[in-house]
Formats: sequence, C-alpha cells, structure tokens
Amino acid sequence: MILRRYVSQQVATTTAIVLFFLMTLMLGGRLIRYFGIAAEGRLDVGLLFLIIGYNLPAFLELILPLSFFVALMLVFGRMYVDNEMSIINSSGISRGQLATMITPLILGLFILQFVLTLWIKPWGVLQTEQIWQRQALTSALDLIKPQTFINSQNYHLYVGSFDKKQRALQDVYLIQRNLNDGKDMIVMAKSAKQVQTSEDDPMTQLDLFEGRRYEIGTNNQVYNQVSFESYRISLAKPPSETLEEARIETVTTKKLLENSTAPMVQAELGYRFSLPFLIIIAVMLAVPLAQVQPRQGRWLRLLPAILIFVSCAISIISLKTAITKQKVTVFAYAWVVLGFMIFALYLNWQGWFKQRIRYRSQSQQRGQA
Repeated sequence: MILRRYVSQQVATTTAIVLFFLMTLMLGGRLIRYFGIAAEGRLDVGLLFLIIGYNLPAFLELILPLSFFVALMLVFGRMYVDNEMSIINSSGISRGQLATMITPLILGLFILQFVLTLWIKPWGVLQTEQIWQRQALTSALDLIKPQTFINSQNYHLYVGSFDKKQRALQDVYLIQRNLNDGKDMIVMAKSAKQVQTSEDDPMTQLDLFEGRRYEIGTNNQVYNQVSFESYRISLAKPPSETLEEARIETVTTKKLLENSTAPMVQAELGYRFSLPFLIIIAVMLAVPLAQVQPRQGRWLRLLPAILIFVSCAISIISLKTAITKQKVTVFAYAWVVLGFMIFALYLNWQGWFKQRIRYRSQSQQRGQA
C-alpha cells in the first residue's frame, strides 16, 4: 500500500511538472504569434488570453500523453539508478506488477484524455473559430490605437487620436501601396470620420477633411500632389488570412457519428478514438524502456524512448490525411495502435524469450554431451 501510494505520487507529480513545462513552451510560441498579429492591428489585445484559453484543450490532447510517458521514464529510471527497483524485485514484485500499482492514475488519465479529445477540444476549437470570425467582421477602425500604425493588406494607417463614439479621427496619415497604376499613395488629413456601412460590407469607408494626397511612382521620383477639403477612401477590413476556416475539428463527436460515411469524418472519428490509447501505450513502452544499469544513468534511454513514443503519435496523426485521401481505410488506426502494443509487449517479454531460448540451447548441448 505504501509502495503503491509512493509510486503514484511520484508519477503524478512528475507528470504535472513536465506538463507545465511543455505547456509553457507551446503557449510561449503561440503568444508571440498572436502578439505580432495584435501589434499589426489585426487583433484586439483583449481577446488574446481568451483565445489561448480556448486553445488549451487542443494543446493538451497531445502534450498530456507525452508528459505522462516522460514522467514514467524519469520515475522508473531513477528507481533503477538508485537501486530501488532491485530491492522491489527482490521482494517479489516485478516491474509489471509495479506498473499495475498505478492503475487508478492510468485509468484517470485515460478517461481525461477520452473526454478531452471527444468533447472538450472540439468545443474549444469551435469557440476559437467564432472569435476569429467575429474579429473578421470587426471594422478596421475598431482595432485602431492612437499613435500606433495598423496594417491591413496594402495600407498602413496612423491616427493621432480617435473618438470611438463619434467615429472621428484626428491627424490621419494613410499609406497605400501598389495601386492599380503601380504607384504608392500617401494621404495626410487633419481629421476623418467613418461612413456608416452595413456589417457585411468588406470595405470600411472614411471621409477625410483638409488634407493633401500624394501619388508617387515606384520606379521614378515623379509624384503628384493634390489638396482637398473632403476626400472619401475605402479600406479593406482585417484580412481573412488571420482566420482559420471552419474545420471538421469544430464538429461535435455526436454529429460526426450521425454522418460517419464520408472519408474525412471517418478520419476524424478514428483520430479522436485512437488518441486516448496513447496513455496505455505510454505505460507499456515506459516499463521496459526505462530499465537501465546503475552506472548508465536514467537519461541514457530517455531520448530514444521519446522518439519511439512520438513516432506512435505521428503515425496516428498522419493517418488523418491518408484516410481522407482514401489511401487506407479507417481500420488503419486499430492496426497502428495494436502494432505498437505488440511491440511494447515484445519489449517487456524479450528477456524472458531470450532466457528460454538460452535454457533450451543449453539443455540440448547437455543432452548431446
């Protein structure tokens, strides 16, 4: 009982630490990307952490099994290096029995992975898609921050101050590149005001007052200058390239099961039902791969073991494209999962097989003698 609690606590704690570390790395890269979009004026900063929160389930569905596998490798490897495993084995507890002691933890993570993949992740992706769609319909002026350039497609806009209630701008500078005649346009105005248009209109219209307009050729130094009292321009709304089209990942598992004949739907369903088995495969692989000699160190097999486990995850992920293109059937998921399980069983029993073969060869040699 004490040993079971000790092993479970060690594995659970190490899993949480590894999970936190990997999540920090993943979120750091995604935050940098979103901050870049926000700095260009294509995303409201207030939505940053909301989008990150909805994306967490998509990160966790692959990071959680990997964190659990790395934790098992570290805990079991340390037990081998510190000779704890030798003491446990000498007391009549095999490494397989030691793994069964953490069955409640394995079952809990399996259920969590199952719920995460089948329900929580599609919901989070759907919420993210809806935020991006609402952001795409937002007027370009709603993203303006005074004294900051915003970029959208081929124009750059700078305003000194902005009254959102009146939709009025002061000290406007607009740079529009690559016009139809191959020229760049620079417009400076003392003030501007937005023209009311429908929400479905892909353009935002501005009336500029008391300013000047310059047209500059890109291949020469000739330019045209025009002064104006009032001038209307049209600006494109934030580009759709910041959006991700509605994908099958946003569809609930229930709806996919109702229409499971399409290859794309079968690929997504197989992917969702296969990922939870990575938790089982992690245990089956970690038990034999973590075994090291006391002087070898527990880091010796960590990198090769991670590559083996990651190859399993990559195989499952790559099947989505192959099944969608009808190169293989949906049963390929079962073959991949069973294949890695059989490979893990071989790693667990290879010592016993070698011992039996050696014993039989020695018995035959004694009989011939």
